[in-house]
Amino acid sequence: MKGRSILLAGALAFSLVAPVSSYAQGVLDGAQDGAEQGAHSGGPVGAVVGGTVGAVTGGINGLVGVRERPRFRRYVIEQHLPSYQYEEPVAVGAVLPEDGIQYYDVPAEYGQVRYRYTVVNDEVVLVDPGTRRIVEVVP
Repeated sequence: MKGRSILLAGALAFSLVAPVSSYAQGVLDGAQDGAEQGAHSGGPVGAVVGGTVGAVTGGINGLVGVRERPRFRRYVIEQHLPSYQYEEPVAVGAVLPEDGIQYYDVPAEYGQVRYRYTVVNDEVVLVDPGTRRIVEVVP
């Protein structure tokens, strides 16, 4: 009975996430990774739960971020861009000041991202150009 509840909850969660086309790539990658990890540690039920959780987190990350984050981070570091010194914590949701900071376009090879990037306190961040709000700190 418990396994059936988990399967039902997983199917419901996935059905809420899967139709959102802008999440598609992140959802599929996240679902696959989560299912593989869940199956390894929890068998078939673990695969369903892991796939559902992976789909949700992959969808969120895929919407905001860039493909191949480590490679993108290396790319930014290799550009030797100046790091803006910000007095507040560098976190998702922080709004950067209007003046004194340079924003850059994400190269097309990292995905079609509507955000721009910059370096703040030596952290690579994606920023919504309309609001200057940090939408992702790139690991």
